[in-house]
Amino acid sequence: MRILVTNDDGINAPGLVTLEAIAAQLSDDVWVVAPAEEQSGAGHSLTLSQPVRVREVGPRRHAVKGTPTDCVMLALGAVMEGFKPDLILSGVNRGGNLAEDVTYSGTVSAAMEGCLAGIRSIALSQVMADYTAGMEDFSTALRHGPDIIRRVLTIDWPDGVLININFPPVKPGDVKGVRVTEQGFRDYGNIHLVKRIDPRGFPYYWHGFGKEKLVPGHETDLKAMHEACISVTPLHLDMTHYQTMGALRGALTPLAE
Repeated sequence: MRILVTNDDGINAPGLVTLEAIAAQLSDDVWVVAPAEEQSGAGHSLTLSQPVRVREVGPRRHAVKGTPTDCVMLALGAVMEGFKPDLILSGVNRGGNLAEDVTYSGTVSAAMEGCLAGIRSIALSQVMADYTAGMEDFSTALRHGPDIIRRVLTIDWPDGVLININFPPVKPGDVKGVRVTEQGFRDYGNIHLVKRIDPRGFPYYWHGFGKEKLVPGHETDLKAMHEACISVTPLHLDMTHYQTMGALRGALTPLAE
């Protein structure tokens, strides 16, 4: 099995080291094509207004001056041309990619791009108990990631589906289980911004997290994290809301007559 490894935290990120170690337990044919700099929050964006440059930094290891989506496209169309991967692994992200995070996440978007290319793709993220630089703990992802990936690969995936895996902020031995989950949602009706004042007296802002929407009877990725479980969420690229199509046809039919 040939594996392409990428991320959005950059080629020097500790989470990428973890993912390379996970991939090495699955195959000895591992390629790394990752952003030269951090691209968190880049979503599924492409670099269109300037050239995308790629630099070889080691054997089967390349840094791309661009987004995670650029990385996958460059890997498939240039770096690995003639050596198509069987699997794309993206991450391990420093922090969770839960709920609506998946729409912003460069980690998930790299897996989306692989999915669009017809390659089985998995995004992996580690929720942190401590986000202090140098204190991040990826041990839970490292311990449990290889076995979960092996099991996930035993099933057939429909076209347009990718897998989003999140590891809870607990030690490997404290994980309470693995759950197949739905995408959760946070309440962003009231935007949460953290206001600060810089040394010159000017205000600046940090984005904060919205409150979670509790959905009784539903097993969401957010709920799994609270209960120290690993969440495995299948995501579908088809964003059509089929239940609304009938209502729209009814509303728009007179215009077509």
